[in-house]
Amino acid sequence: MTAITILVIAVVATLAVGLILRGRAGKVRASTPAPTADAVDDAWTAQLAAAGVTATGRPIVLHFSADWCGPCAAVRRVIGQVLERLDADTDGSPDSPTATGVELDIDEHPSLAKTLGVLSLPTTFILDGALVERFRISGVPSATDLQSSIETLLTSGDSIS
Repeated sequence: MTAITILVIAVVATLAVGLILRGRAGKVRASTPAPTADAVDDAWTAQLAAAGVTATGRPIVLHFSADWCGPCAAVRRVIGQVLERLDADTDGSPDSPTATGVELDIDEHPSLAKTLGVLSLPTTFILDGALVERFRISGVPSATDLQSSIETLLTSGDSIS
């Protein structure tokens, strides 16, 4: 009888954790921004620069992926569609896009992933123009949520460094 009770408790706990994680997957979560662009950690900026991510004055959609990650391809498509839509809506030219998309392989940049607290793939960050983390997404985001979070930065003027 004790073994059955323990098994039932384990199944219920596993189900509860699974439902919580499933409920969070793909949700855009706002990050607490630093008070000023100067508060961005120099080590963070140096690691981003080493990975090819520099302040552009526009929002940056930073996506961590890997070759072996199946859902990462879906995130890649969603980000591409959203950035194209934003550029079309604002008549942005290819030389000066509204926002920039950057994909980094976690296997090539493990220290940056650790610094940013990437615990699972796919993980997407929306940084403002001064490289301050504003939003974080674990899993595959909906195009609507991703677009509205980028538009929030564009309309608030936070994307300009």
